[in-house]
Amino acid sequence: GRRVCVRTLEPGGEAGARLGRTHVLLHHCPPLHLLSTRKDVFLGPAASSGPGAAHVLLTWNPSRGKVMVTAPRLGLSYSKSLNPKQGDTWDFRTLLRGCPGLLCPGEPLAVHTWAPTPQGLLLLDSRGTVSLVQAHGATRTVGALQEVPVGLEGSAALGTFHGTLACVLGSTLQLLDMGSGQLLERKVLSTDRVHLLEPLALAVKDGEGLGTQGGLRLLSALGLFHVGWETPRPLELPSATDLVFEEACGYYQRRSLRGAQLTPEELRHNSTFQAPQALAAILQGHMSPSTLLTTLRAELRDYQSLEQLKAQLVAGEEEEAVWTELAHQEVARLLRTELAGEQLAQLNTVFQALPSAAWGATLRVLQLQPDGSGRLSSQAPPDVWKRVLGGTTPGKDPPNGILPAFELLCRCLCRLEPRWLPAFVELAQQQGGPGWGAGGPGLPLYRRALAVLGEEGSRPEALEIELLLGSRRPKAVLQAVGQLVRGEQWERALEAGLALGPSSPLLRSEIFKLLLAEFARHRRLDAHLPLLCCLCPPELAPDELLLLLRTHLPDEGGPPTPFPEPGAEPPLTVGLLRTLLEQTGAQRRPSGPVLSLYEDVLWDLGTPPPTPPRGPVPTLQAVEQPDLEAWGLCD
Repeated sequence: GRRVCVRTLEPGGEAGARLGRTHVLLHHCPPLHLLSTRKDVFLGPAASSGPGAAHVLLTWNPSRGKVMVTAPRLGLSYSKSLNPKQGDTWDFRTLLRGCPGLLCPGEPLAVHTWAPTPQGLLLLDSRGTVSLVQAHGATRTVGALQEVPVGLEGSAALGTFHGTLACVLGSTLQLLDMGSGQLLERKVLSTDRVHLLEPLALAVKDGEGLGTQGGLRLLSALGLFHVGWETPRPLELPSATDLVFEEACGYYQRRSLRGAQLTPEELRHNSTFQAPQALAAILQGHMSPSTLLTTLRAELRDYQSLEQLKAQLVAGEEEEAVWTELAHQEVARLLRTELAGEQLAQLNTVFQALPSAAWGATLRVLQLQPDGSGRLSSQAPPDVWKRVLGGTTPGKDPPNGILPAFELLCRCLCRLEPRWLPAFVELAQQQGGPGWGAGGPGLPLYRRALAVLGEEGSRPEALEIELLLGSRRPKAVLQAVGQLVRGEQWERALEAGLALGPSSPLLRSEIFKLLLAEFARHRRLDAHLPLLCCLCPPELAPDELLLLLRTHLPDEGGPPTPFPEPGAEPPLTVGLLRTLLEQTGAQRRPSGPVLSLYEDVLWDLGTPPPTPPRGPVPTLQAVEQPDLEAWGLCD
C-alpha cells in the first residue's frame, strides 16, 4: 500500500542543511492529492480513491503535531495527534475507524480544482460551487460561479486577496465576495491559459511596478499582470463642531420670524444661541485615548481572555474545561448588557449548547446561595435582576423560539434541578421592581414560569403546585389548594392555608370553607381535624359553622338509620363536630348572656341534673284490644 512520509531539514555544519531520516506518517493510504501552504498540508482524495476514502480530507499541521480528519459533505471533523517528534504514525484505515461516521461511504467530494490559500483549502466542485475547508476542520460555502467548470480536472485557477475570491475558468475571470458570495465582477480575458500566483510569490520591493501589496498576480503568455481594488480616496469629513452649528442653523432658521439668513459663523459668535455653543464645547473636550483606554481596560481584558479561550479550543487543548470557562465568560458578559436582539439570541445559544456551564455562570453572576430552609438568597445588584426579569411583551410569542432571559433560566433550571425552580421564582418575585416583569403590566413571574413547564394539564403537578403557592396571589393559591384537594393531599392543603398567616384572613377563610365542605362530605379529613381547627377563622360563630356544614352535607335518600349501610360513607357525627364547635365557641365566648341557640350547650359547665333512682320496673298491663272482627279484618 501507499505511504505518506516526511523528512526534516537538519543543520549539516559547513555543508549547510541536510535531509533528516524518513518518518512514515500514514500506512496503507489510497491515492491522494497533496497540497500545502506555509502552515498546513492537505491530503485530498484522488479520482482513483476507493469509495471509503473519496469523501475524506486530511489536514496536517506539523507545528502543532495534529491531523484533522474532515468529511465536508457530512459536516464531520475529528482531531488526532500526529507528531513525528513523538513517533506518531497511523494506519489510514485505523485512523478512519476511530472517527465515528466516516467509515460509511459518503457522497464523494467530486472536486474539479483544489487551491491552498492562507485561509484554508478552496474546493471547486463539478457544479460550480466553491467551498473553503479551514485548518480546524470547519467547512463553509463561499459562493457559486456563473459557469460550470469544464475541461480537465485542475484546469481552473483559484486565489484570494482582500477578502475576494478570484476564479479563472478558461478565458473568464470572476471575482466573488468571500463573506456574502456575491459576484463582484466578471471579466473576459484575451487568453485562456492563466496561472494565479500568491501575493508574496514575487520578491518585488514596495513601489516598484507590480509590488503593490494585497493584490493578485496573473501569469499568462502575454505577461505578468496585477489584479487589485482601487484604493478609495479619503473623504474629508467636517468636524463634529461644524456639524453642530450647521444643524442648529437650519433648526433656528425654520423657527425664526425674521427674513435675514442665519449662518454658522453667526451662531458661533452670537451669545444669544447658547445650546449649540455648549454642545460644541462638550465635543471639543472629548476624552484622550489614554483616558479611554483606562476606562475600557477591564472590557478589553475580557475580550483578550475570550480570544485566548477560542484559540485553545481551535488547538483542541482541554476542550471540556475550556468550553466551560468560555460559557462562564460569555454568560457573564451578556448579563451585563441589555438583553435584546442579537445578545438575547447569543444567550439562548449558549444555554442550548452548554446548559450546565451556563447555569453555573448564572449562579456566579446572580450570587445565588441556598439556605437551610430550602430558600435562595442573592447579593446581585438590582440592575442585573432588572435585565434578567425584563424583556417580555404581553400577548407576543418569542421570535424564532428565542426565550427571554427569565424563561431561559427557568427552562434550564427545570432541566437540571427542578426542585429549586419554585425557590428561584420566589426569589425573583422579591427582587423584581415595577416594570421588571414582577410588578409591571405584563404576566406575573409565576405565570411566566408555568408557561415554561408546558400547557396546562401537561405540567408536572408537584412543580405547578409549588409555583402557585409561592406566588402568594389569592387566585393562584386557591387553585393550588384545589389541586391538592382533588389529589387528597389533605395535610399539604391545610399547611398551605396555615402558612399564610394572619395577614391574609380572607384567603385563609376561603381555604377553610373549601376544606370544611370536604369535611362534611366524607371522613377522609377526620385524621387532620386538629389542623382544620387551627385554620378555623376566629370570627366564625358556631351557628355560622353549622349553616356552612348543612350546605355541604350529602342528601339523605331515606329515613336516618342508627348505623350506616355496609360499604357506605360514615356520616358526620356530633362527636367529630363538637371539636370544631368548641373551637369557634372558645374564640367567641361572651362575657354577658348567651346570644346563640347552641352556645348554651357548649358553655354551660354546671352540674348536670341528677339521675333518677333505679327501682323495679312495673309490669305493663295488657290493654283490651277490640276484636278483629269488629274492624272487619276477618273473613
